[in-house]
Amino acid sequence: MMLPPLAILAGGLATRLRPITETIPKVLVPVAGEPFLAHQLRLAAHQGFRRVVLCLGHLSEQVEEFLAARGGEFPLDIAISHEGAKRRGTGGALRHALPLLGPEFFVLYGDSYLPIEAAPVWAAFRAAGCPAMLTVLHNQDRWDPSNIEFRDGMALRHDKAARGQPGVEWIDFGLSVFTAPVIADWPRPDPWDLSALTGSLATAGRLAGHEVRQRFYEIGKPEGLRDTESFLSRKTLS
Repeated sequence: MMLPPLAILAGGLATRLRPITETIPKVLVPVAGEPFLAHQLRLAAHQGFRRVVLCLGHLSEQVEEFLAARGGEFPLDIAISHEGAKRRGTGGALRHALPLLGPEFFVLYGDSYLPIEAAPVWAAFRAAGCPAMLTVLHNQDRWDPSNIEFRDGMALRHDKAARGQPGVEWIDFGLSVFTAPVIADWPRPDPWDLSALTGSLATAGRLAGHEVRQRFYEIGKPEGLRDTESFLSRKTLS
């Protein structure tokens, strides 16, 4: 199955990991002996992606140096979208990258390592007929505060402020799929957050959901970095 491109949102300031990220972008933080991005790119290739678009901002020149030195190790077509001097937010950065992505694409956050198969997610998205889809985990506040109400293949609510409300037992796993028009047509200027769009789509009954059962790994905060370091130190991709 041919997968569409994968956008990796890797332009943020990563304030929760300071002082580490004052001098190094989060996506290059060392994890299990090498920059985190190396683990992400290796997993992306293993999942079947062929094209990756890196949406860069903070300290982007270091990522470019990494790719110049090691990009050939990964069997991927890697493109870069520069956020520029203006902060765009996750949504704005993705909208800025649309010319490199095509009509449909996956989105991954630059601090996430998600050991799942991408092909079933893509098949579920094509079957759903919605302009966007989130992968969701029945979290029940276990790993992070739950933020999604999910039923019958649809994300009915996506709201970080909805923790503890009836039915909000799932969490955005971190891998999503979008059509280009739903990003391009968002009416607000940069900066804007993707969660504003997905929340709006959920309210309108236009946000599909695909349940996964593996836990997620992330390096966005110190405790997540520790868990991911432990996991990747043990992990060997087949």
